[in-house]
Amino acid sequence: MTSLKPDQMASNDADARALTARRYEKMRPMATSRRRVAREGLPPGPRWPASLQSIALLRFRHQFVPWAHRRYGDVFTVRVLPQGRPLVLFTRPEHAREIFAGDPEVFHAGKGNAILGPMMGEHSLLLQDSAEHKRARKLLMPAFNGHALREYAALVTDVASAEAESWLPDESFSALERMNRLTLEVILRVVFGVSDEARLTEMRPLVNKVVDVSPAILFGHGIPRLQKFGPWKAAVDNSVELDRLIYAEIRERRAAVDLAERTDVLSRLIRVGGGGLDGPDSDGLTDEELRDQLVTLLLAGHETTATALAWALYELGRSPALLARAQSAALQGDDDHLEAVLKESMRIHPVIPMVVRTLMRPATVGGHHLPAGATVGPSIIIAHARGDNHPSPAEFRPDRFEGGQPATNTWIPFGGGVRRCIGAGFSLMEGVVVLREVLSQFAVESLGADRPKVRNITSVPGKGAMIRVTRHSGTEQNAFRAGT
Repeated sequence: MTSLKPDQMASNDADARALTARRYEKMRPMATSRRRVAREGLPPGPRWPASLQSIALLRFRHQFVPWAHRRYGDVFTVRVLPQGRPLVLFTRPEHAREIFAGDPEVFHAGKGNAILGPMMGEHSLLLQDSAEHKRARKLLMPAFNGHALREYAALVTDVASAEAESWLPDESFSALERMNRLTLEVILRVVFGVSDEARLTEMRPLVNKVVDVSPAILFGHGIPRLQKFGPWKAAVDNSVELDRLIYAEIRERRAAVDLAERTDVLSRLIRVGGGGLDGPDSDGLTDEELRDQLVTLLLAGHETTATALAWALYELGRSPALLARAQSAALQGDDDHLEAVLKESMRIHPVIPMVVRTLMRPATVGGHHLPAGATVGPSIIIAHARGDNHPSPAEFRPDRFEGGQPATNTWIPFGGGVRRCIGAGFSLMEGVVVLREVLSQFAVESLGADRPKVRNITSVPGKGAMIRVTRHSGTEQNAFRAGT
């Protein structure tokens, strides 16, 4: 294997393969999980084999987690691979507050996300803890402040407008498929800053394969011998090729004569702290750090936002009254209502099931004394479905997010505390822009019922959220603008 320094570029296929192989080996999720966790004093939970509980949690979470909540109460333990390690799920807002406010030296988020390590890399903001996480977050924050978001909004508007204009009147399609296509274009153009059509053409299918990975492939990350065969080898080969293109984009961007004027996320990150041109000891981000953060933003911000948008269109398409209100908001520039629609979509259809922390030392949460090595976390699925958190929780009611926010820690799609998703503002801005562009041009009708299914670590519409779109007439647009 080629020997490469941590910040060295992947200048050819051999270098890219070496970097990818090293990342898969170093970030193997089961490699750091050998120590058994004490079982005394853990909250109750199913006694099934860990393999069955892991499958239930990954593939059937929308049935399994509510069942466990009904059966065992507000706090319960699930045993997962490897070695039946305990995952303690909490379901009340006061529990979430304790976890989010926990000492970052004790409540490690990175350890809880270890299954994503081979894809995201050791420098990923989602996988880092303590001082490393604090440094990385400080470097990334300027790329997601209010000023930056306002500049991104114009680019997102262009992408969303072009997508909507490509739709045909009375066309039927999967909202999830179209929203995935749209948000991928946003990531590639606004985050990666790729504008060359040839490179975009190369990157799109590679990115889609990374996003559309099955739980079986995720489990394979912990078993190196599997990565030589079948779908596991194909996943590694895809990562190699995507890495090669990302490193090429980073190399060319560092040398771009207009770097100082560019507004995409990658260019902003390169400029941070002098651009990291002096290697790993500089204040900036190295090439490998940039790669890991870009892939993190891709995986955390692509399908999650697309899914929330697909569910939003599906729900609006089921209610003429809610659709008319949203169309009026789109044409009148009422972004607050469009954001409420998006937030309610994220509430009633959680994309991510939980927010997890791994205990580095024994800790007490919700009155339960838990051992070091246990993973704890609020269940987003239950928090969003509790009637005491959200009255009439099965109803799609965007108005619950207008005129004030729900109680703290009852709506947690972006986590909370110092680890709250750094891209939360970007996601909400992007969703509002897309809804505005779509609803100002089209009415939406849902085609049949849909339910969530699990894809990789996210939940998406099982049937793709099928909709039919009809272009507004001039008379309708004027009526919506007038609020009638």
